[in-house]
Amino acid sequence: MTHLVPLAEVDENKVTPGVLGFIVFAVMALAVWGLMKSMSKQMNKVDFKEAPDPQAESEATPAAPKAKQG
Repeated sequence: MTHLVPLAEVDENKVTPGVLGFIVFAVMALAVWGLMKSMSKQMNKVDFKEAPDPQAESEATPAAPKAKQG
């Protein structure tokens, strides 16, 4: 049984996040998930249909060139 003692040794100089770090990370992950879900819901509400600009259409389609008579 004494051969397992080195495996159970705790190094006091080693810093780990521990349970508090996990809890903070989990809360932040849940907050981001909630924000993404809310943003997705808000973006689905948007119904954007751009009206065609009549002035741009008339400039984009020039008049047909006249045939030369001659």
